[in-house]
Amino acid sequence: MSYLVVVAHPDDEALGAGATMKKLASEGHSVNVCILSGNVNARNYRPSTDELNEDTGKAMEILGVDKVFMGDFPNIQFNNVPHLELVQFIEKAIFESEADVIFTHHPADLNNDHLHTSLACQAASRLFQRRTDMKPLKELLFMEVPSSTEWGLNQSMNSFNPNTYVEVGEENVEYKVEALSQYRGVMREYPHPRSDQALKGLASYRGSQSGMFHAEAFESTMRRGL
Repeated sequence: MSYLVVVAHPDDEALGAGATMKKLASEGHSVNVCILSGNVNARNYRPSTDELNEDTGKAMEILGVDKVFMGDFPNIQFNNVPHLELVQFIEKAIFESEADVIFTHHPADLNNDHLHTSLACQAASRLFQRRTDMKPLKELLFMEVPSSTEWGLNQSMNSFNPNTYVEVGEENVEYKVEALSQYRGVMREYPHPRSDQALKGLASYRGSQSGMFHAEAFESTMRRGL
């Protein structure tokens, strides 16, 4: 199986699905990541572009990622980018990775780039209906990005409502935290949602919701077959 994680920024992939990515890679699946903006502008504790690329490479190696599709769309300005350009970039990643399953942001996420990434990814996920050389997508899932998804306060939109839980094991949660620690300035002190304790606590909480020990939660929004 080939999995593609489509995110707005470096670190979103590890925050939203890092432990699941490591689990899938360890099981021999192909795990790939599409990042729309490798731009350092507007990042807190701003590293240089070279430093961010270095951090990203280290994180991907820890998580067992096969290939990264890195875009250069402007950070925190996706609302100014033509929707079609975002869609076409994601479509290229879907085609080249031969993705069976896609993970992306929830559309009610507070971060504006996350919203536009989700909308573009939803449109791109229909690629197999337009191209006969594409295998059909099996599933599209939304993920939660701590410190952003839970701040989706717009009550006119449906909030993140997990219905799919992946038992990741304590070891893969540790890999998730290790991967995030490669990104300069991303991790915070507890009780921030991006702290070591909070991330491990979330994995335990999502596990307890589903009768597991450690889990990551997703909202499956489209699934084909059994």
